[in-house]
Amino acid sequence: MTITLRGSLSLAAIALGLSAPLAVPIMAQTAPKPPAVQVDPEMRLRRIEAEIRAVQRKVFPEGVGKTFVPEITAGQSTAAPTGTPAAPAVSDLLARMDAVEAQLARLTAQIEEGQNRAAKTEERLAKLELASAPALGEPEVQPSAAATTPAPLAPVTPAPVTLAPKPVAAKPATIAPTSAKPAAKPLTPSATRLAAVQAIEKPADGDTGTNEYMYGFRLWEAKFYPEAQQQLQIYVDRYPKHKMISQGRNLLGRAWLDDGKPGTAAQFFLQNYLADKKGNRAPDSLLYLGVAMVKLKDTEKACGAFTELAATYPAEVAGRIKTQYDNARASVKCK
Repeated sequence: MTITLRGSLSLAAIALGLSAPLAVPIMAQTAPKPPAVQVDPEMRLRRIEAEIRAVQRKVFPEGVGKTFVPEITAGQSTAAPTGTPAAPAVSDLLARMDAVEAQLARLTAQIEEGQNRAAKTEERLAKLELASAPALGEPEVQPSAAATTPAPLAPVTPAPVTLAPKPVAAKPATIAPTSAKPAAKPLTPSATRLAAVQAIEKPADGDTGTNEYMYGFRLWEAKFYPEAQQQLQIYVDRYPKHKMISQGRNLLGRAWLDDGKPGTAAQFFLQNYLADKKGNRAPDSLLYLGVAMVKLKDTEKACGAFTELAATYPAEVAGRIKTQYDNARASVKCK
């Protein structure tokens, strides 16, 4: 019995000893695993690279330049694509582009309209400049011995002035030689006329330019037209930048026009208008240029002057010179 019991105990111990090693792996396999720790791939890659560099230092202890650079590199991040703009922003941009295009179209139309007006103005001025030459049958004025010859204007060179009331002059050279008459000697002014002219007082107050103009105005107002022509010519030549130069040139043309010389007067009217279109007597000169053309029986140029006047100075035509303009326009039939 004793032997049997011991044998049984020994067999049990042996069975327990054999089953113990097997139980441990089984228990290990069946036991629940702890949750795995999430490791960043970038950190793992850096750790692996560090380990490789450590191995290289052990393999090549002397060695700079003998190590190998890892071929693994960090991935390049790609930029996120730009999103599509919102519909309201696109609509606003298109509306602004349409507005800009509309403004450009309006500017283009205005430029073309301005160029058209400029072309028409140049055409009218070209027609008016043809009127600057004196009429064919208009006699030239010869200076008398008592008159002082004034310096001619730069744009036009009217004939010198005489103090004689009705000088006798030769006809222009364009007429046939057989019909030309020899020029008569200019008549000297009578003592009565000289006394009347000398009785007109020349202003002495104010600046000298104004005094010269006012003296010419007084001579013109007294209907001493040749003397007024001479005096106003002196003023225009000596004081071309004077504040009253527009009045002076216009009145010089009036003196020639009232003296029955519309061709010469037209030169001064046109010159005054072209020299300073903003001058205070530029509208008057354009008006009397048309009047001079009417006297020369040049209807086309007269109508051109009146049309230019109405287009350039509408306020003056409707106000200050309305009566003169209406009377002058009624004296000619324009298309």
